[in-house]
Amino acid sequence: MEKKLYLGFLTVIFSLLGFSQELIPNVKNQTTTSLNGEWNYIIDPYETGYYSFHYDAYDQQRSFQKAAFFNNYHAQNKQELVEFDFDKSPSMIIPGDWNSQDPMLFYYEGTVWFKKSFDYEIKENKRLFVYFGAVNYKAEVYLNGVKLGIHEGGFTAFNFEISSIIKAKDNFLVVKVDNVRHKEAVPTLNTDWFNYGGITRDVILIEEPKSFVQDYMIQIKKGEKNTISGFVKINNFDKNAEFVCIKIPKLSIKYKGKIDANGSVNFEIINKNIKYWSPESPKLYDVYVEYENQILKDNIGFRTIETQNAKILLNGKSIFLKGISIHEENDKGGRANSEADAIRLLTWAKELDCNYVRLAHYPHNENMIRLADKIGLMVWEEIPVYWTIDFLSPETYKNAENQLAGMINRDKNRCSTIIWSVANETPVSDQRNAFVNNLISKAKTLDSTRLISAALLTKSENLNNYVDDPIAENLDIVSFNEYLGWYGGDLEDAEKIQWTSKYNKPVIVSEFGGDAKQGFHGDKTERWTEEFQEHLYIQNLKMIGKIPNICGISPWILVDFRSPRRLLPGIQDGYNRKGLISNDGNKKKAFSILRAFYQKIND
Repeated sequence: MEKKLYLGFLTVIFSLLGFSQELIPNVKNQTTTSLNGEWNYIIDPYETGYYSFHYDAYDQQRSFQKAAFFNNYHAQNKQELVEFDFDKSPSMIIPGDWNSQDPMLFYYEGTVWFKKSFDYEIKENKRLFVYFGAVNYKAEVYLNGVKLGIHEGGFTAFNFEISSIIKAKDNFLVVKVDNVRHKEAVPTLNTDWFNYGGITRDVILIEEPKSFVQDYMIQIKKGEKNTISGFVKINNFDKNAEFVCIKIPKLSIKYKGKIDANGSVNFEIINKNIKYWSPESPKLYDVYVEYENQILKDNIGFRTIETQNAKILLNGKSIFLKGISIHEENDKGGRANSEADAIRLLTWAKELDCNYVRLAHYPHNENMIRLADKIGLMVWEEIPVYWTIDFLSPETYKNAENQLAGMINRDKNRCSTIIWSVANETPVSDQRNAFVNNLISKAKTLDSTRLISAALLTKSENLNNYVDDPIAENLDIVSFNEYLGWYGGDLEDAEKIQWTSKYNKPVIVSEFGGDAKQGFHGDKTERWTEEFQEHLYIQNLKMIGKIPNICGISPWILVDFRSPRRLLPGIQDGYNRKGLISNDGNKKKAFSILRAFYQKIND
């Protein structure tokens, strides 16, 4: 019996381990069961559950069932040493990071094992997938002792099929989570945000038919105004099913497309009655994708976004991006993951009179993007190719490309997203140029309908500032970070500084700002005071007004956020204090300066 069971598991291991399964889109509107809630966890800094005392990986040995952390489920009757018990171990809430839930783990970087037990009766002729919104950083996933696979990257979603493994009773899902930073990882060792570890976004079971809609894209065709185009892709295409139907009732659209031999439909639908999405009027349509007995609903807005010389055009009209940068943290000092967290952050952005937000420095929770769709905020999304990535490593590039694809695949139907960003403050070199240019090409291949940018660095010579970066030639927008008065330069020179650009392209100042401790007051020349930050904003906005081709800004940052780099006692205390709002929700004086600047643009 044991041998037979082992051989069956081994077949599944070899068929699934490392197999990249395509992401299932629009999870919010699928048939789902949540696995959120309490999960048991075991802290394992020596990775005892993964390696033998000779440091052999258990799941690569002939006897996978002897892996230490599965013994009490499969070997109760054997005379083996069992030095763990998930069910007697503590629990924490998933989704959530371990740093803010267990004081012992506040700065912990290493391995933590998580386990969730559940029952599930799979319906006849159905398939089942387990979906993770994000796990930081590396996840190795097992169901009932079978290794489903590995995912690397702390901010992108992934899923595995579990149809052949699920049982009606007593399933146990185990996830080995490792948030150790590595030089070759994306991001690399050195960042300016907190390394929250854990299963930080939703865990969901998705039930699908045997043959189902795997993916789709439904957007306005690039260069067109009245043409909705895209594709629908079928998983396990049933050749007896000939058609996919796309319905948009409010536009009287009922399109029937013939499925090709590869299980795909490419389509174009002309409609002259489309009401475009915009921040002033965030119109969303109920869209239905129908295939056999499956009806998949989504809420999609239609808009055009393009550049024309040095202008950004939304729906054919020139716009100025009134923005703010945002990190993904909640009001308790942990990783944001709920709809309430998204509402809190984006409501403040709207209060600033923003029409745009930069979601830094990684893909944020899908709640943020969907809420931006609803309330009318344009979005810049980016991947954590940040500072000094290992640009020489092919594995690092593949990791970055996978994260780029994961971000685009999840959010390609969200009209609020207008910019994909591929890098932040990366130092110029031949290796870096090739690395980032390849990402730019990949982004354009995956999605031709949006703009591509990156946050670049500037150069300065005798009060003349400029961007000289080879990758700017391949970007739609030239964006850069500039910290006058904080990381160099004199605030009183703001109106003397001259900007030049050799690129006839729109310009965004993707970051500027300076630190202030909320409630700390003094003269405007005294660093760390609210008055200094207020003056810094006044002077920087004067300077920015003189930049040629300026089309938007996203100052750094909306809310103070945790960063182990920020060590000044009594001021920083482990927080980057550049927020316009303190981590406990109190606005600083500079908040009003930026809001007044944006309101004046409206006038």
